[in-house]
Amino acid sequence: MDPEARASDRDRETTVVRLQRAYVDGRLASEEMESRVERALTAVSHGDLAKLTADLPERPGEVVTLTSKAGKIVRTGQWRVPRVLRIESEFADPRLDLTEAEIDYPEIILDLHLSFGSARITLPQGASADTDEVTCEWSGVSSEAPGAARPGLLHVRVTGELSFSKVRIGYRGATRRRWFTR
Repeated sequence: MDPEARASDRDRETTVVRLQRAYVDGRLASEEMESRVERALTAVSHGDLAKLTADLPERPGEVVTLTSKAGKIVRTGQWRVPRVLRIESEFADPRLDLTEAEIDYPEIILDLHLSFGSARITLPQGASADTDEVTCEWSGVSSEAPGAARPGLLHVRVTGELSFSKVRIGYRGATRRRWFTR
């Protein structure tokens, strides 16, 4: 991410949550956490925010990688979603249903590296999904969700590389349009 790019309210909120978790983990003293939170809330760029968390390690479970070759990756029901979920898959069709999942972050990143597969991501109602950081080679991404983050609602950033693959992002119960109806 460009350090000079202007930060959004969502970016500031994500940084504040990370600082609060570092305080709870005992990595920051109360005064330091308060000072960093104040600077996070007034930060202008992504670089300003990155400086506030640069010395903090990732918490266990914040970044998870799932790998499959011609197998299944399915997450449905009540499951804990990490801040970054990286999926590396060949000849598989990952299915991620976020509707009942436990999500502790206002924004999550789904980093997809798919070859010869088709992924389906089901979002909770009102969630948004930004797919601008996906690189496609003979592939495609379709999303029913708005790309811009909405205050107070989950925002999913989809990143990664697709080769001969498809990614579909939508909501539960959304009906597909059919060419022919009875």
